[in-house]
Amino acid sequence: MRQLIIPIFVIYRGCPNRCVFCNEKKTAGDFPDRITESAFRETVHRYLNNTQRKVARIQIAFYGGNFTGIDRSYQAELLGFAKPLIEKGPVNSIRISTRPDYIDSESLNLLEKFHVRTVEIGAQSMVDEVLNLSNRGHSSKDVRKGIKALKERNFETGVHLMVGLPGDSRKRFEYTVDEIIALNPDTVRIHPTIVFKDTALAKSCLDGDYVPMTMEDAIEYCKYALIRFEEANIPVIRLGLQTTREMEEDGSIIAGPYHPAFRTLVEGSIFLDMASSLLEFAQTRNKEATFTLAPGDVSNFRGLKNQNISTLKERFNLAEISVKTDPDQKKGILVLKNCSEFKVLSS
Repeated sequence: MRQLIIPIFVIYRGCPNRCVFCNEKKTAGDFPDRITESAFRETVHRYLNNTQRKVARIQIAFYGGNFTGIDRSYQAELLGFAKPLIEKGPVNSIRISTRPDYIDSESLNLLEKFHVRTVEIGAQSMVDEVLNLSNRGHSSKDVRKGIKALKERNFETGVHLMVGLPGDSRKRFEYTVDEIIALNPDTVRIHPTIVFKDTALAKSCLDGDYVPMTMEDAIEYCKYALIRFEEANIPVIRLGLQTTREMEEDGSIIAGPYHPAFRTLVEGSIFLDMASSLLEFAQTRNKEATFTLAPGDVSNFRGLKNQNISTLKERFNLAEISVKTDPDQKKGILVLKNCSEFKVLSS
């Protein structure tokens, strides 16, 4: 059973500086500078009324800024809006996003008082040079310290990572993944660096000082990260940026590997690799191939617009590919008839 997260955006609030990639009015949407209780309740009730399926947990999420960097009285005001919905139902807890260098005992005391359960940290990278070039204003040491403090207080901890930042590389990103796995957060979000207009990164890109990632590299890097985090039993709860109306406006995105179904591209590429390995092992050419997989994996196996099926047919000269589903089969496992199985994704 899924959980429902109700986003309340505190745009730019609490941020001590502006990162080179940041245009939150595009990535989060254009929201008012200050949230009133009536606007808060209207947003919450709209999400609750539009939810058709049963959910295991409902969280109110304060996103779009550095929550623990906001004036403390305003933090308490916002958290206070949600408190009666938690104490009387139907909301279970609160989720916030913040910077690693704005986590201390006093801020955590306030979060505990108002039923905050989940704290997501914008780490972005564990390479200090990458953080400096992105004007993050914090270090990898701050990330380690912040996650340690959250875990000691039993908060559910999430980490945001970005791939393709200025100064980043495959080796550096793999180092970041290894470091985050060692810290063992509860969840991870990853998205490629997108160049939005009205940012310092846009100027660097137009001046030729910054070269955005290709879509192919973004998929490869994120494939690596997804598999590594799955192996470590750390769920990747989002791959790619969630599309907003503002992002879809002409000229909002200057460059970068943006796709509204980025996770599908990544997972589809993983299934293409698995199927290719099985077919190579079985030496299945000039024949038909039958794959069995969990019902929830069919779209990723086929790829967008059945591109994986077309690629496999051409690559292995196959006459036909059949796809069968088995409700008892675990997600992330691909079986080739009369051959073997291949497992990369655990969920």
